[in-house]
Amino acid sequence: MQSKATTPEQYLSELPEDRRIAMEKLRTVALKNLPKGFEEVMSYGMLGYVVPHEIYPNGYHCDPKLPLGFFNIASQKNSINIYHMVLYADKNLYDWFVAEYPKHCKSKLDMGKSCVRFKKLDDIPYNLIAELLTKITVEDWINRYEKMLKK
Repeated sequence: MQSKATTPEQYLSELPEDRRIAMEKLRTVALKNLPKGFEEVMSYGMLGYVVPHEIYPNGYHCDPKLPLGFFNIASQKNSINIYHMVLYADKNLYDWFVAEYPKHCKSKLDMGKSCVRFKKLDDIPYNLIAELLTKITVEDWINRYEKMLKK
């Protein structure tokens, strides 16, 4: 469900209380653990964390007016989701996350290519997500992204 909110605060204020609390925790995790250079924005109706045009003027190749996306969090109809682009782009990071997940969460991993869905709010592994966010710098993400574009 894409929100029409124009700010993270507005987005969060529109959520039911239980969802808002979980999303606020995820937002705090993101803001505390993302390496320097990423910026919080509203992106695709979700909270987004991007490489701003000031750092990467080329932006997102499908729509260069948009900054280069990196991480999103969203309250969807049946779950809270995180979207981490490097999980899709880097097999080593993907393998690390899949191996670490059972150490942090009792529920089965519900994952798409870059999307991880949490149907039970108590199952969100905040510490694992915090660690995941520290593993890629802005420079690392730009380099990996540009390599993917060349393929």
